[in-house]
This record gives sequence, C-alpha cells and structure tokens, in this order.
Amino acid sequence: MSDPTTAPSPQLFFETINAFQKSAALKAAIDLGLFTAIGSTAATAAEIATLCQCPERGIRILADNLTILGFLTKDANYYALTPSSAAFLDQKSPAYFGAAVKFLLAPGLTEAFTDLASTIRRGRLHTTEEGTTAPDHPAWIDFARAMGPMMAPTSLGAAALVPLDPSRDSRVLDISASHGAYGIALAQKNPRAHLVALDWEAVLEVTKENAEAAGLSDRFNTIVGDAFTVDLGSDYDVVLVPNFLHHFNVEECTRFLKRAHAALRPGGKVVIVEFVPNEDRVTPPPAASFSLVMLGTTPEGDAYTFAEYERMLADAGFSDASLHPLPPTAQCAVIAVA
Repeated sequence: MSDPTTAPSPQLFFETINAFQKSAALKAAIDLGLFTAIGSTAATAAEIATLCQCPERGIRILADNLTILGFLTKDANYYALTPSSAAFLDQKSPAYFGAAVKFLLAPGLTEAFTDLASTIRRGRLHTTEEGTTAPDHPAWIDFARAMGPMMAPTSLGAAALVPLDPSRDSRVLDISASHGAYGIALAQKNPRAHLVALDWEAVLEVTKENAEAAGLSDRFNTIVGDAFTVDLGSDYDVVLVPNFLHHFNVEECTRFLKRAHAALRPGGKVVIVEFVPNEDRVTPPPAASFSLVMLGTTPEGDAYTFAEYERMLADAGFSDASLHPLPPTAQCAVIAVA
C-alpha cells in the first residue's frame, strides 16, 4: 500500500494555477468595504450584504471563501474578523493596509507576470524596458501614498538599531525616501537629527506631507533626482537605503554603495533594509520568494543574501557589516560602518 503522504497529488497544481482567484477575492472584499462592514461585531451574510449594498448571494460566497483563506472566522451563520483582519483590513484601524491594493495589484505590475517565460528566455526584461526602475515611474507615487502604514514596524525597528549622539546635531539621508517612514522614524527618535529625503519630484511631495504631519518641517529637506547621479551631499551620520538595492544587479548596487560611503562622515553608518534570503535561497519563504518580483519587474534586480551584501559593502569601502531581523516583518536591516 502506498504512503498517502508521498502519493502524487494534483492539489498543489490547482491551488497555484488558480491563485489569482485569491487575490481577486481579497481585492473585492476591500473594494466593497466588507471587513469594515463586519468591524467588531459578528454578522450574517444578509447583514453584511445590507451594509455593503450588495445582493446576499455574492456576499455569502465571498465571505465563505475569505473564511477558507483565513481572513474571517465563521460560527454558525455569523462571520467575524480575525485579529489580523481587524488590525489591517478594517478601514477604522490606524494600521489599515487596504490602500496598498492600488499599488500591489496595479496593472503595470501584474501584467509584468503574464509572460514571465519570455523574460526568463531573454534573461531579463526587454532591453528597451526599465520596468519599475524607469525615471519618474508613476507606480512610486501610488507606493508612497499606499504603503507607508505597512512600513511602520520595519521603520521603527530599523530606527532602534541606529542610536545617534544626542549631544550634537546629526544628518540623515533617506535614499528613495518614498513615504519617508524610515527617515521620519529615525528623526523622531533623535530630536537633533536633520533629515534629507531623496526621490523623484512627484514622490517627494508625499514625503514632504508625511514629514510635516510628523512635525519635522524645520528638520527636513529634499534632493530631487536619480540616486546614482545626483549630488548626495556629504557629512551624513546615517544613509538609509530601504528597499532600494533589490532593483539592481550586484555591480550597480556596489556602485551606489560607493556613493553612499563617500557621503558619510568617518564612522557613519549605512542602513540597508531588504528581504534577505538564507544562503539556500528558498528560506525563509517570504524573503526568498521576493526574487520573483524582481525578475518580473526590473531588468536585473534580485533578493540578495547577507553574504552578497557583505561583499558589496566591503567592495564599497564599508566594514563591520551585521544582519538584524526586523520582526514581525519578513525584512532585515544590514548595517555597516564607513
């Protein structure tokens, strides 16, 4: 008799090939305000349908599937939010993530995966395409507006790893600042830190709004342009590089890190925040699978291991590289000294 745990099964094939349906169900629930309609009180499909102004049948089927996926619980005919859904998918929650759907499921990103085989055959995106690394790519405005709340745990965790001298003024450069969460968290933790945010002009409007809302107007400036070519300035105590290097190949990453090294004062630190897979490149799954996102959306980007970051940093003139997990997220901080 064959072992049922090793017998061939088509289940994984069907689950994976139909995975787009899961994304569609979650997006529909967010678009309809289903999680907000349930809120803190369990409700029947009929009650949710009334609040969402939809026919009951569709709401029932959607809610059952969200229960199967783990976003809802069901007791008899009553649906309730899980703790994670309550925290991140109810619009009344300060940690609401629903706005991120506009970026994460934008056609410009999802369409990049419709013919992934062609990208793999060529070895990269078409040579005339830059993907999301193109100058002033409109996706980054949506990213800046939508993804800020999701960055709170990582930005606070990263800021805690970089104490600044409280007896003097300090300078912090935030590369590809976007929503500005990383620089803002560090500046709020250090009252004498002056923050300089670098990004494209339209994106920096969002960064500026967030910095002003955080009370940093008098300690905030911007640099507009390409991080590889624009004048970065000098004498920084910290250069923050969050979720930036994964867009480029090793040579380009090293070239940029040399620029960051030149912008730092002696003893200053570079703080890289990234998805960092283990050396086997398949664990932990959330970090390791990020390489596929880069394959589909950038010419030569990747998810790099810590050993690769160590080599890049050493080649750029840095020393004492260290790796710091940033729980509860799947990201890590890589910190090195100039």
